[in-house]
Amino acid sequence: MWLNKLKIAIIEKDADKLEKLLEDIPNPKSINEAQEALFLLNEATDMMHILKDETSESMLKIKKNLSFIHSTQNKPKHSFEIKS
Repeated sequence: MWLNKLKIAIIEKDADKLEKLLEDIPNPKSINEAQEALFLLNEATDMMHILKDETSESMLKIKKNLSFIHSTQNKPKHSFEIKS
């Protein structure tokens, strides 16, 4: 049951589900189940690294776009002239 939920979370790339599943990892009932769990946990780790990298790239693109937008806007001129 837990392994199936883990597989689904990996397929759906659902970080929240993965987090919940990792909070309560059951003891494997067999060596095969332990090996499958290890494989899936490695896959989940790889997926999380990929999602992290994609998020970093998206944030960098947003930052560049914001910088560009700010550079193209009219900037108010500050004047320190004192008129009497």
